[in-house]
Amino acid sequence: MSNSVLVVGSVAFDDVETPFGKREDALGGSAVFFSMAASHFTSPRMVGVAGTDYPDEALAMLEQHNVDIRGLEIVEGKTFRWGGVYHEDINQRDTLYTDLNVFADFKPVIPQEYRQTPFLFLGNIQPSLQLDVLDQVINPKYIALDTMNLWINTTLDDLLKVIRKVDLLIINDSELTLLSKETNLLSGLEKLHTMGPQHIVIKKGEHGAFLSYDTKLFYAPAFPVRQATDPTGAGDSFAGGLMGFLTSCEKINFTALKKALVYGCVMGSFAVEKFSTDGLIQLSREQIEIRYNALRKLVTI
Repeated sequence: MSNSVLVVGSVAFDDVETPFGKREDALGGSAVFFSMAASHFTSPRMVGVAGTDYPDEALAMLEQHNVDIRGLEIVEGKTFRWGGVYHEDINQRDTLYTDLNVFADFKPVIPQEYRQTPFLFLGNIQPSLQLDVLDQVINPKYIALDTMNLWINTTLDDLLKVIRKVDLLIINDSELTLLSKETNLLSGLEKLHTMGPQHIVIKKGEHGAFLSYDTKLFYAPAFPVRQATDPTGAGDSFAGGLMGFLTSCEKINFTALKKALVYGCVMGSFAVEKFSTDGLIQLSREQIEIRYNALRKLVTI
């Protein structure tokens, strides 16, 4: 597909407990949440790895949502599994366990037919693997990167190499401080721009997201939902909405990115309302547009 987006990330089972319930063996992973959100805008191409325990129903569900899963390897063993409990303040959580399983040996292989995909999202995986992916793709039009404090603390040199090669860096407040050594948002953004990326998004959870485009700033609030049931995949769903929308844009300019940021916040809001990917499944483009227009009204005088 000429305007598709390629995502390379994790495929997982999540055991999640929140103040609003509990779900075991929930579908999760950055590649899955991203793809499900992006599928409402384009036909995303997924590269990841799952074990032989990954259910056929999950593969069928992805395909039904126009996710191209030819790049998803199924290998002997168990799928990556994560367990966590969210506090009454749902922004706080405790990780109970992380079992990498087959993900421990993941070496992304980009299928030949994916290598010229114009949009690329590097999900939150080891920077050395992200560099491997960049070596395999051919002249992508636009590259976005997600990372985390673990890689900033343990593999900073590799991470900085990746950051130099991307157009958009997506991080949160604490990661901004860790990377830039600045506690002030504006000072931190200025320093990050010198590291390579022209565009930076700072995720602020229930408070929305900031976009820094060269020296211009834009802020989009989160769409207010009555109940955030499970925030596990919110960040990747946000990225899926943002990148999914960008695939339809002729130019990646400030206007396009502002709209993409709002669509990202909208897709994050649908994701958190239900467990796992449930909030992204029974969803029409009309519902997405209703929230997009409502959110735009919140930020327009």
